[in-house]
Amino acid sequence: WRVTGALGAGGMGEVWLAERDDGQFQQRAAIKQVAWPTPGLLRRFREERQILARLEHAGIARLIDGGVDDSGCPWLAMEYVEGVSIVHWVRDDALPVRATVRLILRICDAVQFAHRNLVVHSDIKPSNILVADGAPKLLDFGIAKVLAQDDTVHTRTMAQLLTPDYAAPELLAGGAITTSVDVYALGVLLYELLSGSKPYRLSSLGGAEALDSANIKLPSAAVDNALQDASARRRILRGDLDRIV
Repeated sequence: WRVTGALGAGGMGEVWLAERDDGQFQQRAAIKQVAWPTPGLLRRFREERQILARLEHAGIARLIDGGVDDSGCPWLAMEYVEGVSIVHWVRDDALPVRATVRLILRICDAVQFAHRNLVVHSDIKPSNILVADGAPKLLDFGIAKVLAQDDTVHTRTMAQLLTPDYAAPELLAGGAITTSVDVYALGVLLYELLSGSKPYRLSSLGGAEALDSANIKLPSAAVDNALQDASARRRILRGDLDRIV
């Protein structure tokens, strides 16, 4: 693989855009590599590679290749998704409620597939769901939890890597990780996509201990007035969608 540019960096490593460089055929990929190869990061990186190898689903960015570089750092080549964050896709296209629900159902199907394979993503958020040509792809299983494992150190470390505003309270508290943490994150995401606003920000609440669903407005009551269909959207959300979210 030949690196052609940088795509981003996160808690576990750096991601680069690359092209196949063996002369066999043309292909692009997103190359992910550990930035600071501590023993803990190397272990989680190897776990992610094994997790991705068993997750073959149209809604999950697939693993293409993997290996170890000359310095002993592992890397993996992922399907390159040339898309935009799901939040930007919904807003830029002024996607109506029904189309937005159909889009999130495709993500739900991908998450359910991971759960059937005993894998919890644990970090579902807009930047980890890219949409290209209307098709959403779930990315970055870097802090995913394999339910068959019993690793309390891994569990505690995850709370330091995740995105607080989309994380379930039990995850922030370092509690047991179950499939419910992904369901919770999907609820936060759906709230944001349908209402155009976040249900809360932990920084303004004073932390996870202050998080109480009784203090969160229903999506229909939180619709952003700047949306073109704000009034109609409020009517559509009242009832079933309010309750589901």
